[in-house]
Amino acid sequence: MTKLSDEQQRDFEAAAFRRLVSHLRARTDVQNIDMMNLTGFCRNCLSNWYREAADEAGVALDKAQAREIIYGMPYELWREQHQTEASVEKQAAFAQNQPKDH
Repeated sequence: MTKLSDEQQRDFEAAAFRRLVSHLRARTDVQNIDMMNLTGFCRNCLSNWYREAADEAGVALDKAQAREIIYGMPYELWREQHQTEASVEKQAAFAQNQPKDH
């Protein structure tokens, strides 16, 4: 395995994260509940992790700001434009499989 410098690792991780965020912004057809049911995380989780990283660095970032960074627009606007009602089955799966740290 190629040995990466700390800077290379950070830069590659940042690039992968930016690509993930870009991909999720383009895939508005994929609902957060679907992501949670399949992977155990969603766009909101990413925004929470982003905000936690900012907090650890001493940067004040509120929930709405972090969500806008991930969604590419205010969260409420994204919900109005893209969120659909989850089926009873999806809601039941979410309730059963929700990670304990959420």
